[in-house]
Amino acid sequence: MKNVILYSSPTCHYCHMAKDFFAEHNILYTEKDVASDSEARKEAIQKSRQMGVPVIDIDGEIVVGFAKLRLEKLLDITA
Repeated sequence: MKNVILYSSPTCHYCHMAKDFFAEHNILYTEKDVASDSEARKEAIQKSRQMGVPVIDIDGEIVVGFAKLRLEKLLDITA
């Protein structure tokens, strides 16, 4: 099982798409809300060098945005 961290905000459409994707594929993840948690916001910016969300950390591999094909590859999901 890979360690997955999702940095998100409540109003982010792509964050909701990522959550739906994880649920569909039974992927366990830790969610960090950058809107209410300043430490999570700093972590996301440090990891991605950007201010946008979602930022998804999969065992140290960083995905910015909802990049379905990259997520499938990193999580070994076959369509």
